[in-house]
Amino acid sequence: MKELVTAALTAAKERGQDVADVPLTAIAATAGISRSTLLRRLGGSRAALDEAVRESGTDPGGRPPVRERAIEAAALLVAERGLAGVTLDAVADRADCSLPSLHTVFEGRDGLLAAVFERHSALPDLEALAADPPEDLEGTVRALHAVFAAAFTHQPRIVPAVFADLLGRPDGPAARVMAANLPRLLAGLDRLLQPHVRAGRLRPLPTAVLVQLLLGPLLNHVLIRPVLEPLPGAGLPSTDETVEIFVGAYLRAVALPEAGAAESGGDGNAPRGGP
Repeated sequence: MKELVTAALTAAKERGQDVADVPLTAIAATAGISRSTLLRRLGGSRAALDEAVRESGTDPGGRPPVRERAIEAAALLVAERGLAGVTLDAVADRADCSLPSLHTVFEGRDGLLAAVFERHSALPDLEALAADPPEDLEGTVRALHAVFAAAFTHQPRIVPAVFADLLGRPDGPAARVMAANLPRLLAGLDRLLQPHVRAGRLRPLPTAVLVQLLLGPLLNHVLIRPVLEPLPGAGLPSTDETVEIFVGAYLRAVALPEAGAAESGGDGNAPRGGP
């Protein structure tokens, strides 16, 4: 079978196609045998050839690429088992791919988890927001809360799982996932927040501190809300209402009084900074 795999890969490369899209006639010609001989050696079906190509570490094609299938499979496993329960063996089984192909595409488990976090975190929406930000401080803060609330709550719940693992194991895989994505995350937040600092609308705090004040209450709410919701008399506001509460609290904490008064028209209800 090894020589047939080599022939299939060679024919695919020459034609610029996935192995699954290369006709058996072309594979047989590359292997120097007839199509009927090729089919006989494959047991009458090309499924055995596709599986052998897959086991060699190459996706034969004809379906979503290994990268896409693996990210989707890993995300579902994270939601079901948490980060600790995600192994490359489990991902390969769920994604119907080989272990060598996962190592080739992601360079190991940490690379796969980082790709899952990037796909399901706030990064894509945050960078889109940073490219076209609102002009006013309140609009920026509200948009940031909306972006992160969506990332924290949408299914599969990847971001809460990452933070849960991070809190439980500061040196575990979540820490490495965050380290891989944090520079981009902070860069996007810096582009959105620091202009308001320079304009005198926000307190001159480091971006990391401004981000902690921004995300801390929201993340705490998202992690604890599923526990509180079933309790009698919990009386939790909706997620949208909660976001509005956190927007107001953030502005009262870090917006400079003069900026708040100017943006509110001086009606006395503007967010006020602390001492």
